Amino acid sequence: MKRFYVLAMGLLLAASYSLACTNFIVGKKASVNGSVICTYNADDYGMFIGLAHYPGGSHAKGEMRQVYDWDSKVYHGQIPEAPVTYNVIGNINEYQVTIGETTYGGREEMVDSTGILDYGSLIYIALQRSRTAREAIRVMTTLAETYGYNSEGETFTICDPNEAWIMEMMGKGPGSKGVVWVAQRIPDDAICAHANQSRIGKFDMKDKQNVLYSKDVIKFARQKGWFTGKDADFSWKMVYAAPNFSGRRFCDARVWAFFNHFKSGFDRYLPWAEGKDPYAEDMPLWVVPDRKLSIQDVQMAMRDHYEGTPLATDTLDFGGGIWQMPYRPTPLTFKVGGRKYFNERPTSTQQTGFSYVSEMRSWLPREIGGVLWFGNDDGNMVAYTPVYCGNTVQPECYNTPGADALTFSMKNAYWVCNWVSNMVYPRYSSLFPDLKEVRDSLERSYFARQDEVEAHAKALYATDKAAALKYLNDYSNLQAQRMLDRWKELAIYLIVKHNDMAVKPTKDGRFLRTETGLGARVERPGYPAAFAEKLVRATGTKFEVPENK
Repeated sequence: MKRFYVLAMGLLLAASYSLACTNFIVGKKASVNGSVICTYNADDYGMFIGLAHYPGGSHAKGEMRQVYDWDSKVYHGQIPEAPVTYNVIGNINEYQVTIGETTYGGREEMVDSTGILDYGSLIYIALQRSRTAREAIRVMTTLAETYGYNSEGETFTICDPNEAWIMEMMGKGPGSKGVVWVAQRIPDDAICAHANQSRIGKFDMKDKQNVLYSKDVIKFARQKGWFTGKDADFSWKMVYAAPNFSGRRFCDARVWAFFNHFKSGFDRYLPWAEGKDPYAEDMPLWVVPDRKLSIQDVQMAMRDHYEGTPLATDTLDFGGGIWQMPYRPTPLTFKVGGRKYFNERPTSTQQTGFSYVSEMRSWLPREIGGVLWFGNDDGNMVAYTPVYCGNTVQPECYNTPGADALTFSMKNAYWVCNWVSNMVYPRYSSLFPDLKEVRDSLERSYFARQDEVEAHAKALYATDKAAALKYLNDYSNLQAQRMLDRWKELAIYLIVKHNDMAVKPTKDGRFLRTETGLGARVERPGYPAAFAEKLVRATGTKFEVPENK
């Protein structure tokens, strides 16, 4: 996502006040079921967005496409339409190609404000024109080199059912209508991640099968005087977007946390993630995990707050409040007494507009094999519902007429989910267990039915493809709408159960009553023990009750 960047040491570094977006990537031999998996948290304050849809179709010669900036909706220009375009739902198309991104900024002077294509438009245009990840890379780079690229430095995740790629791209300055870029295939048995800090360092220019790049990727840096060494020593990120404290602590730390979940001994790279040691060892671009990852593993990784690590935000300081909230307000940095301080920036964050985990499977018919597990708020606070890649009609809750960033709607998942999450945030340890129970119950129900649903769809597909796709579309939309209904019930349940910082007793999800029909006596849990201890340490004897009183 685009954000504000600051200039440091001649570089436009990713030191924004929100440092948006996180992507995880899992190769097909690193997943439990052989699927390629990738994720995207689209994080931006004030962002209101649902589930995108671009229908496939045929286009006459000479037909033009109008390009509007994905973030600002400002008109940029037009490009020729492709003769044929493919159906896109969310960030996946009918061929299971999935594309996500994170913005890292990079050198300010490389931004070309005259380019027609911004990063968001480039993603959705490529999805409409590509049947494989490699084809998407070709489409994106050709379009950017032809019509210009007007965004900052960007890292893209580009995957299909067989391959996973990471690509980094930057413009070549005002009026250049050109880009430099490099794309690296992630090994099938590996996992990778990026989170608003450039990740590709040195790359093997001789490995034509797994490494792609612009012909002047090094020459351009030499012309600018940014690189003078041997080609073999060229590092994309160190030349175009070298990490500073912000790029490591706010960004690469999220990558470190993902790797740390699935690779033993990764505390070796904690000093890099902490960002303070200039000589710390950098992390590899990818790692081979100790075990294979399931969709559920990856969903949980999207909900991470550094739990169980030295960066944990849940219990280590007063910033979490009475009920150990693992979220922190932004800006990420603040000043006290003339000194600058910071908040941690974990993967799970309150400003997420939408979140998904994409599952791409080569052994199924293409419109059945691709599932976008989608949520319209912070991934920790939503149930990811299934959206099949052949779907052509969005559920109403993810595409609600009349709802927008300033208009609340009870029919809209973004607003209902945010209503619930914003109740939970400040009283996290007290309310979150109730949300988690509902969230996990819904997700278990989706996974329990997945084989049955897909088997039925596959049988239909053999004789009536249209009927199979409608069946999956109807199923997806029904689950999304049921999730919305359940979330409304959850909102009411939370306010009734936790009203006035007390807790009404329940059994099997039902409120207890006395023999006369009144509500059972409320429980008053008071401060959690950990917070009470911190409070006493901070205030000393101020609130101590005298003995014998």
